[in-house]
Amino acid sequence: MSKIALALLLCLVPISWSRAADAPPAAPMLPPGFLPGYLSSDALPDSAALLPPPPAAGSPALALDEAISSNTLPLRDTPRWTLAASDADLTFPHAAGTFSCAVQAPITEQDTPHLYTLMRRSLVDLAFSTSAAKNLYKRTRPFIVNGQPICTPQDEPVLAMDGSYPSGHTALGWGWALIFAEIAPDQQNEIIARGRAYGESRVVCNVHWESDVVEGRFMGEATLARLHADPTFQADLTAAKAELAAVRAQGLQPTRDCAAEAAALAVGPPSQLPPVFAGTPGQPNCSGQSVSALAKQFGGLDGAAAALGFADVSALQNSITQFCGG
Repeated sequence: MSKIALALLLCLVPISWSRAADAPPAAPMLPPGFLPGYLSSDALPDSAALLPPPPAAGSPALALDEAISSNTLPLRDTPRWTLAASDADLTFPHAAGTFSCAVQAPITEQDTPHLYTLMRRSLVDLAFSTSAAKNLYKRTRPFIVNGQPICTPQDEPVLAMDGSYPSGHTALGWGWALIFAEIAPDQQNEIIARGRAYGESRVVCNVHWESDVVEGRFMGEATLARLHADPTFQADLTAAKAELAAVRAQGLQPTRDCAAEAAALAVGPPSQLPPVFAGTPGQPNCSGQSVSALAKQFGGLDGAAAALGFADVSALQNSITQFCGG
């Protein structure tokens, strides 16, 4: 399974569905190396019908997207940036280890073959669930807007042609998290936290907006709900649960560096990062530049405080003062 094929799948460039007039709904036609998903194309949730449009130009929601994106740019070349690049890689066997630390066990074709196959098949369903909205809205990605690098530069040409809204990586990462939480409920907090961080990696990578990630989670949940009505998925889920329990009982160790992963995630979610303002810390005009830029972006400091999550303008001004070193 090549990285180019995976990029095409996640970008969901127009891919045809073949169906004879008297035949049952067909599964999406896949690049070589992919396992078929569990669902036919007709059975997938319709993201174009389910999701609202992405934030409009000039809206507080778009301003928040832009502010969160800006706040994550200093994470470039940090351990969190490195983890975001790792999360972007959906080739197997690499992707199978995404939740290895969260469940404290190896997830490999040899140790957990049913779970390994379950991840590969559900990837297709979860990823394709976002295609309708992506093709409808064709939202511009943040790296095109801000001109800054992304954590996977080799993917830039394909991503530049693909709609940003909603995030396909987030849909499948969140769907996987919910699957793992079902089969290892004693580790549900660790699993759900990792699933959330997986989607947030797309913001850190500078390839998605925060609202893309939020709606990607929604599509992951919707698709998983539909998967639960599929008897083959249910059978594989039951087998995967027994299989993982047996592996964990043996005390086998995760395949990832869990200490490094924990350290990378310690920075917290992008939406909670300290704001990065327009001024230059230590310079006399830092505060004035920051206030002026916020007022212009949000239509005033009241709007800036509300969009950025501050209790009031005073709290925002205090944050600017701290940022500027005053």
